[in-house]
Amino acid sequence: MGITFQIKDAIDIILVAILMYMCYVWTRGTGVKNIFIGLIVLVLIWFLVTRVFKMELLGAIFDGIFNVGAIAIIVIFQTEIRQFFSRIGSRHNWRYFVKFLEKIHLRKKSPSLSLSLAPIADACRDMAKGKVGALIVIAQSSNLQEYIDTGEVINAKINTRLIENIFFKNSPLHDGAVIIDKNKIVSAGSILPLSRNLEIPKHLGLRHRAAIGISERTDAIVIVLSEETGSISLVSRGNISQRIPPSELEKAIEERLII
Repeated sequence: MGITFQIKDAIDIILVAILMYMCYVWTRGTGVKNIFIGLIVLVLIWFLVTRVFKMELLGAIFDGIFNVGAIAIIVIFQTEIRQFFSRIGSRHNWRYFVKFLEKIHLRKKSPSLSLSLAPIADACRDMAKGKVGALIVIAQSSNLQEYIDTGEVINAKINTRLIENIFFKNSPLHDGAVIIDKNKIVSAGSILPLSRNLEIPKHLGLRHRAAIGISERTDAIVIVLSEETGSISLVSRGNISQRIPPSELEKAIEERLII
């Protein structure tokens, strides 16, 4: 009896390969990558034992391991699993569909929610000159309430002088992050999660690691000002762009915004 190979089998293989590649890319550079590779090897061994060689006893042992292991994986990797589904549901992944809807006038951007970037860029320019460290998070579609709650509620209109005062060296809130959402400074002194990416250059400090960490978990855009060099970095989706000229900051943010 020959083995039949149909189009749906090819599609099945391609989809599994894409899913595995996405998981590998999202875990690359973290300690999770090695565990992920180990799980893939274990699954392959289980397939060979149970489906190819039909070893019932060993297969039963592997089945028991996988039954318990499934729960263990959910508990151990709850952060990564949440990040996975957050990325799938992010508007960034559906941006072309959103643009299509805008073109046929089914969805229009409300002018009241347009982001005021000029005051942010002006504040960053002034702070960069004075080598003032800063961490500014610009929210998009992801809910940042759990991070907002760790800081002091501000709920003020975006203002250059207010941003500079928050990050003034003697300010009690200057070590945390400012979170901007819906054209308002909603909180200051907020605590952000640090990235566990092992490929982050060692010369980058805690502000940069926090910026990368929040951008890995959400679709937020983060501005980082170095206290040592005064250089400006921009972070989105786990990627960092360093030494951005103050004059080009506003344009760089616009390029990363979800339209």
